[in-house]
Amino acid sequence: MNAQLLIEVSALAASFLFIYGLKRMSSPVTARSGIVVAGYGMLVAVLASFLYTFGVAEAAKPHLTTNAIIAVVALLIGVGWAWRSGKTVEMTAMPQMVALYNGMGGGSAAAIAAMVLLAVPAEGASHGSLHYLVTVFGGLIGAVSLSGSLIAWAKLDGRINKTLRMTGIQAINGSIMLATIGIGLYIVFGAGGHAPAGVTVAFFALALIFGVMMTMPIGGADMPVVISLYNAFTGLAVGLEGYVLNNPALMIAGMVVGSAGTLLTLLMAKAMNRSVSNVIFSNFGAAGDEQQGEIKGSQKPAEAGDAAVNMRYASKVIIAPGYGLAVAQAQHKLYEFVKLLQDAGVEVKFAIHPVAGRMPGHMNVLLAEAGVPYDIIYDMEDINGEFKEADVAIVIGANDTVNPAARTNKSSPIYGMPILNVDHAKQVYVVKRGQGKGYSGVENELFFADNTNLVYGDAQKVMVSMIQAIKSLDGGGH
Repeated sequence: MNAQLLIEVSALAASFLFIYGLKRMSSPVTARSGIVVAGYGMLVAVLASFLYTFGVAEAAKPHLTTNAIIAVVALLIGVGWAWRSGKTVEMTAMPQMVALYNGMGGGSAAAIAAMVLLAVPAEGASHGSLHYLVTVFGGLIGAVSLSGSLIAWAKLDGRINKTLRMTGIQAINGSIMLATIGIGLYIVFGAGGHAPAGVTVAFFALALIFGVMMTMPIGGADMPVVISLYNAFTGLAVGLEGYVLNNPALMIAGMVVGSAGTLLTLLMAKAMNRSVSNVIFSNFGAAGDEQQGEIKGSQKPAEAGDAAVNMRYASKVIIAPGYGLAVAQAQHKLYEFVKLLQDAGVEVKFAIHPVAGRMPGHMNVLLAEAGVPYDIIYDMEDINGEFKEADVAIVIGANDTVNPAARTNKSSPIYGMPILNVDHAKQVYVVKRGQGKGYSGVENELFFADNTNLVYGDAQKVMVSMIQAIKSLDGGGH
């Protein structure tokens, strides 16, 4: 089997592994094995790339060998960094890592485009306008994904705490994008794909600036959608640059990631009752000073032990987790508490909102890490009708996703957003550190409801108190 045929077979195998792996990721039960399968696909694709050193002209082999050595060194550095960071990253920092990986993928696609546009064409070699148009488009999307993902990472990680707000910012961003597109069209049609280096550098610099300017005005409430959007951007960019390199594995992987990311972005925006353009170009979740009118009622505190006893004698309890659960790293203690309730004959279920946490699936992964069985974890649309049957609903670290104002208060900025119907339960307990607002910046009407009590404190410490209360009640038999 010659090298070219082996490369093509490897690309086909890698593409199959990517698609099969993504399919398995659609279920929490098989997601882990799906990631492993896709990882093998990436390994096959990377190893196959070294086969390009065979079958080239002898004069080009020394240059290609040097590039191969550089590639091996880069791979070792990348694998070492990824292995270490993957082993040590906390669950609370997982969204930041995803944002970084999105950015690295987009940056790689932009680097490929830059290499093609800055390379000196070989004698007699030529490409059509379509080739360079795809190169420029992929480079533009990849560069925007890189800088935008880095800003998203910095916001999620608390390194950037301010949201950029200024008059005419959308007009400024539009001007930057138009200038970038104009330079890109000049590179393709005016310079035949080989513009002066300064022009090409200006094109990528403006694309990177646009990514920063587009992401800076977006508030924390919308970061899950932004991460998903940049994931789609990265996939599209990789697919386009795969076409440029005539690499079917990159094309298929890019298209699969791009389409999956786009679908997920649309689904998440729908779960917030907003369009993607509204997420990118609105002020939602940024200022924290929205007006929603006066809220009736008062916040009623409760002791953790009293709440635990009430749940111990309930028939059905539904738990609505949020990002605060991840911050407190309370998932293991929560599951210990759940098992005590189950031992006492209480039916316990988890309700997951599509945008709970700071990235898609964040809560599912968090609960899986603690060993919570998949069959008691339900998506919002599957469990919302059961809250009215629940004796107790307990909210841990969630806020905007359980705010009844989204259903009832037309003056609220989150009006129309689908929420978990926790307020329909007979009794609601909310575990939270203090009286702070959610990412949207609006007060939560649930906290003032007649059937709601607030258990103040760190979620992990609260769960420890609840566990102790149940054990004391049952005579320490568990």
